[in-house]
Amino acid sequence: MNPATTIRHVLEDLPTAAIATFLALFPIVNPFGGIPLFFSLTTNFTREERSQTARRTALYVIAILVTFMLVGRFVLSFFGISLPVLKIAGGLIVANTAWGMVTASNRMTMEERSEALTKEDISLTPMAMPMLSGPGSIGVVMGLAAHANGLLAYVGMLIGIVLVGITVYLLLCTGGPLVKRLGPSAMGAITRIFGFLILAIAVQLVWDGVADFKG
Repeated sequence: MNPATTIRHVLEDLPTAAIATFLALFPIVNPFGGIPLFFSLTTNFTREERSQTARRTALYVIAILVTFMLVGRFVLSFFGISLPVLKIAGGLIVANTAWGMVTASNRMTMEERSEALTKEDISLTPMAMPMLSGPGSIGVVMGLAAHANGLLAYVGMLIGIVLVGITVYLLLCTGGPLVKRLGPSAMGAITRIFGFLILAIAVQLVWDGVADFKG
């Protein structure tokens, strides 16, 4: 059974579609990596303001990923992009994200970080985009949606995305003490582990795309 057939088989069942979507997105969204930035940008916030910002960030993450889940197939069709090409392009984007995690590079540009320091609402930018639901997670969602057949697959993916959003909210609300307890070294190690796993996923995506062309 080739990878494409396996993905379609997994997405046919609602519970497994939800679990597969969550597991595919969680390491790329990497809410653990967003906690230090979130708390540094909300230093002067009250506990209630921080909670509201975390809630808005989670809702934006869900909205962005669900939007690309629903329109991804139409975008591919409109621009005439084949699934193998999407796999290779998505793999390269995910690889770039993973490499940044492995080498401890920042997902945000200096301009984005400078702007964030003066913004009153950081929930959409830079937290939801590009920090959490960036090009890597969008590419994964579009790739999964391209294999989805039927309502159950989309409902399962929706549940998986919502679970990711809930996890983002919970970790952003409660992650401050965790980050302080673990320390920068432990958080860096966790990020690099996630990055290595994501890099392996990216290589697999590119390999599958090339294999589809040869087939």
